[in-house]
Amino acid sequence: MATLPAPVTMDKLVSLCKRRGFVFQSSEIYGGFNGVWDHGPLGAELRNNIKRAWWEDYVYKRTDIVGLDSAILANPAVWKASGHLENFTDPLVECRNCHNRFRADQIDLTRNCTVCGKFDWTDIKQFNTMFKTFVGPVEEDASVAYLRPETCQAIFVNFRLVQGAMRKKLPFGIAQIGKAFRNEITTGNFIFRLRELEQMELEYFVRPDQADAAFEELLGINVEWLVNHGVRRSKLDLYEHPDGARAHYSRRTVDIMYDFPFGKSELQGVANRGDFDLTQHAKASGRDLDYFDDETNEKVTPYVIEPSIGVDRSSLVFMLEAYYEEADKEGVRTVMRFHPRLAPVKAAVLPLVKKDAALVALSHEVFASLRGEMLVLYDESGAVGRRYRRQDEIGTPYCITVDSQSLEDRTVTIRDRDTMEQVRFPMEGVRDEINRRLRLPWTRPD
Repeated sequence: MATLPAPVTMDKLVSLCKRRGFVFQSSEIYGGFNGVWDHGPLGAELRNNIKRAWWEDYVYKRTDIVGLDSAILANPAVWKASGHLENFTDPLVECRNCHNRFRADQIDLTRNCTVCGKFDWTDIKQFNTMFKTFVGPVEEDASVAYLRPETCQAIFVNFRLVQGAMRKKLPFGIAQIGKAFRNEITTGNFIFRLRELEQMELEYFVRPDQADAAFEELLGINVEWLVNHGVRRSKLDLYEHPDGARAHYSRRTVDIMYDFPFGKSELQGVANRGDFDLTQHAKASGRDLDYFDDETNEKVTPYVIEPSIGVDRSSLVFMLEAYYEEADKEGVRTVMRFHPRLAPVKAAVLPLVKKDAALVALSHEVFASLRGEMLVLYDESGAVGRRYRRQDEIGTPYCITVDSQSLEDRTVTIRDRDTMEQVRFPMEGVRDEINRRLRLPWTRPD
């Protein structure tokens, strides 16, 4: 069945996300809130599956990486030592005529304002994008705190505690998934650039002379992880940040770029942070954050290799990569071809006829055998072909149909989302069969 030539557009994806319960505009009944989105039932499942897959692959399947779950708030001294109070800034420019503000590095300041059409720009100034708040009942300088703009600083300040508690030797990593907050000057492109976001970050600690090799290895692993979960390699590119254009802590940074409908932009970054963070926090706190090697009796300040990817941005990419439209006899079939590991709903149970009490009872029996093992839906409304389409549009890999033959021999039909192939299978073995299929290697059905 031929795929339609028209590529997915952001408008199509945004429409599907709202219609099928993936993503909603935050506070929509009040007109929304810029740069903030809510994730509906299917969006929550997709995000949880992405995080679970990342955690399983980067923590559970490795013996050299452990996890951390740190607080959003921290002593403000953390952000002073890390350089965020001074350097976590974006260049800001304002149109004097309409007073709209823009990131100066994202517009052409030799041209007129894109909002009002006038040419009257202010000078560029640096705008700190950390969210400031106050701790306690009094709003004064002594009670200032910040919502974390990234999750990694807690990993650095807890480095010795984690290393000692888990008795880890170099090289080893600490992984964390958590919310971060950035007061972006401009947001946009749906869930691409947000003020409230979630990150999956790994800080991998190595001896300085092993940093280059570790960087290349982790860069390759991260590209491979994306491809293995359904991202076409042809849609990815690598961008090496030149000298003078890297973050204040970085010795080397490579962005994994993705070709979005609105242009090529960063999906993930891999940075060699050197010993900047551990050294800064050791100086500011007066605490020793070196690693002591019992075998060589020497102290080492490890270098850190950091792969960092956003849950929101990766979910956007996985949805863009999954979206397909295919011509069929009824017009256009829309299908979200998620990797089964990431699919929000793993299976749906469909009685062929909802007015047949025996058929419905048997369908509920199948449904009960799967429920609790995975997210499974029960759907008896409408023609079965229409129900297949509904499941295709949310990316459900398998539909289990209970029909008249099921009453005779207790077999059901299992339909594959990608091939639309249907096979009969004994009802008692359906749960094991679906689990078996979910564990099988998967390739994009291009």
